[in-house]
Amino acid sequence: MQKLSLDAVAREAGHRAAEAGSGRAATTVYGGHEKRLRQTVIAVRAGARLAEHVNPGDATLLVINGRLRLWSGETSWEGRAGDLLIVPDAPHWVEALTDTAFLLTAAHR
Repeated sequence: MQKLSLDAVAREAGHRAAEAGSGRAATTVYGGHEKRLRQTVIAVRAGARLAEHVNPGDATLLVINGRLRLWSGETSWEGRAGDLLIVPDAPHWVEALTDTAFLLTAAHR
């Protein structure tokens, strides 16, 4: 068994995002290309965003800290610390309203 602190991982990713030109950083905490399930902590600086993309399977976002907005077309959902957002099975993108970290859980089809 392995245990980790999402708060600590998010804090470290936040430091790396602050130094990155893109304003974002990510750390896979479980799974990867060899597994169906993948969990990644993603930190995004206020005002930065993840470009529009589609899911390779089912996905959720758990906001660890900060505030973000998940967009799909003209529809959006705001998430704050502790909120779980179900990612739509359609093109979507994420913008950080404040410095934000979230756990992306994706199950590949």
